[in-house]
Amino acid sequence: MPVRVLIADDHALSRRGIRSVLGESDKFQIVGEAMDGHDVLEKAKQLRPDLILMDISMPGQSGLEATKLIKEQAPNVKIVMLSISDDVQDFFESIKNGAQGYLLKNMDTEYWIDYLTNIAEGGAPVPRSLANKILAQFAAQSSGQAEVDCENLSNREKEVLLFVSQGLSNKEIGEKLYISESTVKNHMRNMMDKLHLRKRGQLIAFAYQNRLIKNRPSKI
Repeated sequence: MPVRVLIADDHALSRRGIRSVLGESDKFQIVGEAMDGHDVLEKAKQLRPDLILMDISMPGQSGLEATKLIKEQAPNVKIVMLSISDDVQDFFESIKNGAQGYLLKNMDTEYWIDYLTNIAEGGAPVPRSLANKILAQFAAQSSGQAEVDCENLSNREKEVLLFVSQGLSNKEIGEKLYISESTVKNHMRNMMDKLHLRKRGQLIAFAYQNRLIKNRPSKI
């Protein structure tokens, strides 16, 4: 079954462009459009989509506010924020409010399909282009800042955490570490239990914000 998608953007041209991009794949079915934050709340209730593409800045009620309200009512729906900004704080706020992903509008259309497919299948929320910027920003910070103690994490869990922060899916992480995808999922669950977190996105945001990931990887 195709992923049922609701598009929320106050610009008709943007909505038309998104329709065109997703129309190239039979994996997605557009079930409706919303023009502002209030409209998307109503459409989400009526249409019950699997995935909502949410513009981060909309009149009346921002995409961030709408995301938080929708996730309180329908926690299983996946929401990907759409933005022209690669500001790291926007990404963190999106994940904090319940979004499963963050997609830059100026990315290549081929990337859109791959990224949204990955999100729909439970993959990582960090676009790889944004991951580079996040890691660079935190690497540039003063080394004198307090760091969260991560001694409870095993060496393998730290390896998994590094790859997750780079935007790799569970399958890709398994291939990198020569372990099964189910083993990767077990490591993810164990890490979230140890850190008292519930979602993959919260784990990634926690890792960046607390500088658990200290070194910028050579390849992303």
